[in-house]
Amino acid sequence: MDDLTYAEVGATGGALPAGYDHTRLRRVIGHGRVDFDRAADLLFAGAVQRRAGAEVRMSETPLRAGTRVEMRLRLGPFVFPIPCLVVWAEREIDACGFAYGTLPGHPERGEERFELRLDSSGDVVFTITAFSRPGRWFTWLGGPVARRFQAYMTRRYLATLDSPGFTAPA
Repeated sequence: MDDLTYAEVGATGGALPAGYDHTRLRRVIGHGRVDFDRAADLLFAGAVQRRAGAEVRMSETPLRAGTRVEMRLRLGPFVFPIPCLVVWAEREIDACGFAYGTLPGHPERGEERFELRLDSSGDVVFTITAFSRPGRWFTWLGGPVARRFQAYMTRRYLATLDSPGFTAPA
């Protein structure tokens, strides 16, 4: 994990560090065991990022701690590499998720965590938690536009597993 571009590895699992922009959004995406299990399978296969519009290559599927995730995002004629390393992954009966951190070449510096929970009411809740700051010259220069784009992508991530649409092929 020496090549991560930030020091606060794992901080999306607790108090978010100062000096970064913070995001914490959640959404109910389904109901019941079948919805939870399907969403978990898709989450660990990289479907959230693919369905949000990124090209995704993972060093292994399903992902686990240590998996390298190489994403590319196309915006018109521009292609942005988005390299990440999974720093945490866990799958239990009623909760699962993973977090990845930024590697050199990523437009941002920080970490993003994707979690699913099957709560006591049967709702499947998808939560995204992140902290980030600009990591490249164009994200520094882009300032508010880059932050708005990041918020847009987080909302797209949240919508990718909405029931009933998440049962479609990835």
